[in-house]
Amino acid sequence: MSTIRTVRPGDRAAIRMVEASAFGRDDEADLVDALVAAGDAVLELVAEQDGQIVGHILFTRLGVRGHAQDASAVALAPLAVLPQFQNGGIGGALIKEAHGLLRGRGESLSVVLGDPAYYGRFGYRHDRASRFDSVFQCKELMALAWGEAPVGGRLVYPPAFGPEASA
Repeated sequence: MSTIRTVRPGDRAAIRMVEASAFGRDDEADLVDALVAAGDAVLELVAEQDGQIVGHILFTRLGVRGHAQDASAVALAPLAVLPQFQNGGIGGALIKEAHGLLRGRGESLSVVLGDPAYYGRFGYRHDRASRFDSVFQCKELMALAWGEAPVGGRLVYPPAFGPEASA
């Protein structure tokens, strides 16, 4: 059984290891480091099992430039679970806990770029994201809305996602 909790300052090395192990490369770990260092994190949680961090999720601020007015949203990027702990519900538990916290904080829109079969289980849908202009626009770009949320506009990501995504 995993415990979900907010990130503590001493967790950075373990988070980096989870990200690199889960994706088999350092790209996502580097992205997490850059987003956190830039102050772009909105919510960051870890899953802990027997004192070991086995999973991590990060939501960052996402701008929505609208036709009438600008709004804000969050981007789920990335979600990672150590390979030996995958397919055990840890990723889902991280998503559900994070969604509850984000809704409680008044967030209304979350966007993710990922596997539709996986993220669709948590309410993310491409048709909800298809009206947004984004450099990441494809069938894997999905959104989940809670209440009154933007329905279109340009998604503006933090600079760590690349210059074309933050313009």
